[in-house]
Amino acid sequence: MFGLGWTEVAIIALVAILIFGPKKIPELGSTLGKTLRGFKDEMNKPLGESDDEPQE
Repeated sequence: MFGLGWTEVAIIALVAILIFGPKKIPELGSTLGKTLRGFKDEMNKPLGESDDEPQE
């Protein structure tokens, strides 16, 4: 995974838990997932299509 071994991943996870706390980690993951999903949806739209434009 990104050239990291299991030891490095474990250390990063431990530091994240220490910084954010165990209750905040799922909220951060959920927010990141929604953000990436919205970004992907916008990238897949045709160029001229927009939700802000009035419908005729």
